[in-house]
Order: sequence, then structure tokens, then C-alpha cells
Amino acid sequence: MLKLKTVTEISLILVAVIVLFLAGQRWLGTEDTGNVHELPGTVVTVDNSEILQAGAAAVGVQIATVVINAGEWKGVQVAAVNHLNGQLDMDEIYGPGDKILLAVQVVDQQITDAKAINSYRQNWELILFAVFAVALVAYSRLIGLKALLSFMASLGLLWCFYIPNLLNGAPPLPLSLAVLVLLSMVIILSVAGVTRQGVAAFLGTVSGLGVTLGLTLFFGDKLHLGGMTAPFSTTLLMQGHYSLNMQHIFYSAVMLGASGAAMDIAMDVSVSMNEIKVKRPDIAVRELIQSGFNIGRMVIGTMATTLLLAYSGGYLTMLMVFVSQGTSFTRIVNMKLVAAEIFRILIGSIGLLMVAPVTAVIAGVLLTVRLNAFHKHPSAPGHDEKAPLPPG
Repeated sequence: MLKLKTVTEISLILVAVIVLFLAGQRWLGTEDTGNVHELPGTVVTVDNSEILQAGAAAVGVQIATVVINAGEWKGVQVAAVNHLNGQLDMDEIYGPGDKILLAVQVVDQQITDAKAINSYRQNWELILFAVFAVALVAYSRLIGLKALLSFMASLGLLWCFYIPNLLNGAPPLPLSLAVLVLLSMVIILSVAGVTRQGVAAFLGTVSGLGVTLGLTLFFGDKLHLGGMTAPFSTTLLMQGHYSLNMQHIFYSAVMLGASGAAMDIAMDVSVSMNEIKVKRPDIAVRELIQSGFNIGRMVIGTMATTLLLAYSGGYLTMLMVFVSQGTSFTRIVNMKLVAAEIFRILIGSIGLLMVAPVTAVIAGVLLTVRLNAFHKHPSAPGHDEKAPLPPG
């Protein structure tokens, strides 16, 4: 007879396969909105006579003859309009053979209009994701599969629940805190299981989120950050979402960005302490917690710099502009955009500093004191350091 753990693992694998299959089917399919259909196509010819080149940018209209590659109108040729507005970060000029995404308008089952949207990239994105998934599962095996499933669940929660509720006017901070606690539970406990190390990592992460929220509210007010520094903030308001609290949405983004690193730190400390406890079953609470502190210091030493490099990488071109113009340090650090990024880095780093020691203390208690309460001696029958927490 199969053990419960084996049945659970097989069920998890089947669920993961089904989720990934359905996601892939949806990813590769077409999308419809009323009488407008989004379809992939291949460019056959282009007409660039209406394009005006202005340096590196271009303005005007490109007309592309495109063969539709999928859907009910597969094989049909259409003339697609490609509007160029001189925005290098948004515009694309196509050539024969390019795979692009079209928005086609259909009236009485006939295509009446077509517009080029973007290059069609999602097949290669799916391949890249498949490489990531295979590498993750090949190295981490069942743990990797659990991580992949939690990744998909987290993406679904953010896309289908979190963002729609933000757009509907839900209070950003309470909603964000609730979602991040739920995400932490799903991600950590799906990977580590409902074990002492998993519970310690989860509680450490939640404590870090609480500290991050408090610091965000206090220093965000002192720095007078209104929230309009995030990309597409102005676009969001221009679409009619005037009632949104953009400041608190910005604060929520800060918490969201710091939560991943907090989970990483908490898991590193908790798992390392569990390994120490397995190798040294007789280790005292104080000694185990001290080991957790030492582990946390080493991890924090690189993680703070990791945040700096991650955020700096996102604004590398902005920093290059400052250097090329000889902008003074005082002017740079007082700019609203720069102040917002400094705020993100430092708030996230301080939150991490709190996660490590709190996790070390919680893990030290759970792995020793509670364990001894239910098992008188490490060699007692049925003893298992990684066993789920007993009832009560």
C-alpha cells in the first residue's frame, strides 16, 4: 500500500502537470474581446513611405501586409497599420518575415481593420520558462516541483485576485499585507512542508513584513513620496482610475519587492539551523540560536548589496545620464525618482535585518524546546526532526 506521503507527492505532480498544461494552452491560444481578436501573424511586405526618421526615433505610419497564423482566419492576408510615435521604448518597426501580434476587428465574420501591436514573443518566452522549469526540477526534484507549483499559484493569486482588487479600489496596504502573508504561507510551506523549519521561516517572514510596513509608513511620509514615481502611474490615472490611492499603492510595491528577499533569508536561516539540529541533536537552545544569528549575519552581508545591484540595474540608463551631465550628488539624491529608489533599497534592507534574528529565535525554540516536550530523547522511537508539528 502506498504511504500517505507518496500519494501526496504523486497528487502534487499531477496537479502541477495539469496546471502547466492548461497555462501553456492558454498562453499559446488567441484572445478575444468583443469583435476584436488578438492573433499572431507573419509579415510578408512593408510600406515605409509614410515614416519620418528623426535621429534614432521614427514617427508616422507603417503599413504591413501580414498573413495570420492562427485562429479562424488562419492563412488570410491583412493590411495592418503600425503607428510610430517616436518612443523608442514602445515603438517597433517590422520587416518581412517578422512574427507579430495583430489586433483585428471583425464584423459579420469579415476582418475590417487590423493593427500591429508588438513582436510575437510569447512562444520563446514559453520555451525560456520551460528551460527554467526543467532545470529547477532536474536539480531540486520534488522540492523543485513544489517550488514550480507555488510559483504558478503565486502568479495566479497576483494576477487574478490582487491586481483586480487594487483596481476596484480596495485599501492597498491591508490587501497587500493579507496577500503577502498568504503568498508566504503558500511558497514556504509548499516547499518546506508544515514542519518546524517551515513554520519558523513563515513566522520570520511575517515579522519582517510587519517591520517593513511600519518603516514604509513612517519614512514614506517624511520623504514626501506621493507614489507617482512608479512606471505607468500617470497612464493608470489617465485611464480614469482617479480614486486610487497611488501613495499606498507605491508603498505596497515596496513591500511586495522586499517580501521575496525576506522569504529567502528566513528559509536560509531556518533550514540551516535544522541541519545543525539534525547533526547535533543534543545542541542547546542558546547555542542553536547563536548559530542562527551567525548564519543570518553572513546571508545579510550579501543580500543588502544584492538589493542595491538589483534596483541599480533597473535604472542603469538613468544613472548614466546623471554621470554624463555631471549632475551633483546633492541634486541626485533629492530627486523624487531617486529618493523613491533609495527608499525601496533601504526599507527592504532594514526589513531583512529584522527577519534573520527573529527567524533564528523562532527556529531555535521550535527545533529544541517544543521537540523535547514531545520526545524525551533524540533517540526515542519515532523521532524525526523534519516531522510535522504535533497537534497542540
